[in-house]
Amino acid sequence: GLTETVLSVVILIIFIFSGYSKELRDIVSGWAVNPYWRLLAFIGVLGAAFSLISFPLSYISKFWLEHHYNLSNQSFFAWLLEKVKAFALTIVLFVPIIILFYYFLRNYPESWWFWMASALFVFSVVIGRIAPQVIFPLFYKFELINDEDIVKRMKDLAQKGRFALSGVYRFNMSKTTKKANAAFTGLGKSKRIIIGDTLLDKFSIDEIEAVFAHEAGHYVHKHILIGIITGTLSSYITLYAAHLIYQYSIIKMGYQSPDDLAAIPLFSIILTVISFITMPVFNALSRRHEYQADRYALQNSSNPQAFITSMQKLSKTNLTDKSPHPLVEFLFHAHPSTEKRIQAAKVEIEDSP
Repeated sequence: GLTETVLSVVILIIFIFSGYSKELRDIVSGWAVNPYWRLLAFIGVLGAAFSLISFPLSYISKFWLEHHYNLSNQSFFAWLLEKVKAFALTIVLFVPIIILFYYFLRNYPESWWFWMASALFVFSVVIGRIAPQVIFPLFYKFELINDEDIVKRMKDLAQKGRFALSGVYRFNMSKTTKKANAAFTGLGKSKRIIIGDTLLDKFSIDEIEAVFAHEAGHYVHKHILIGIITGTLSSYITLYAAHLIYQYSIIKMGYQSPDDLAAIPLFSIILTVISFITMPVFNALSRRHEYQADRYALQNSSNPQAFITSMQKLSKTNLTDKSPHPLVEFLFHAHPSTEKRIQAAKVEIEDSP
């Protein structure tokens, strides 16, 4: 992952300072008169080149490595098909965002960052509402869990947390991997807890309840709402900082205007660097939320010890690093290490009445 990020930035730097960015701008200018078609052509060519360059890294990390450690259930063709589906979905979702960004950049060069951040807020809310019912089913099959014991325990936890349980779903995670996972997704009426069939089939009912209680803890503590609020504030701050740096850079580097296509890769570099710098802050917040959800699970599930065994099983099943280097955890991990979570759980159990 680090190699891919660094490689992307290095390639963009070479692309800009070699003059190829300006050459590509001039080439696509002859393909279309409409500035937005030129934009899509420019990004399309650049994106295709990046896809070809990064494909070996993607193959190694997402396919070869998973098979090497016997974690994947996918054939190469199935893996490739999933990538094509994800690419098609990216086009459908993000082409309008890219066009909107360029519209604001062209027409509101001093305040585009504000309008773009506002648009991203609306976009995140819409995606949060439709993802569980529209997007996720494109990749997995979802079914209501009908095990009476599991459903009863989940309803009891929902009642404790004072939230409506519209549905708890299992999905065929085993279609792609042997890993196990669960998540709280959606907003408003679309919110639901989804649990992988790999987890449901391999974990005891107490462990499943503990995992569910953890996901319920995210809802009770309003972590999705907090994530949207902090993400939105971050968008405003990040885009404003990017605007200031971009504005200064294009003047120094002699670009025609902020919407000069040749300067768009420069904006991408600026945004990547800012995101890399701010990532540890959001990871720290995410780790804090995970601890809160863990504590909720320990306090509200019927067998707190099952939370510890579920963490141990998840770590073993997913081959996670139980105790990563502190710097690696600080910079890149959105979850606390398994070792720290288990230790915190033991302290919580010992201190409970």
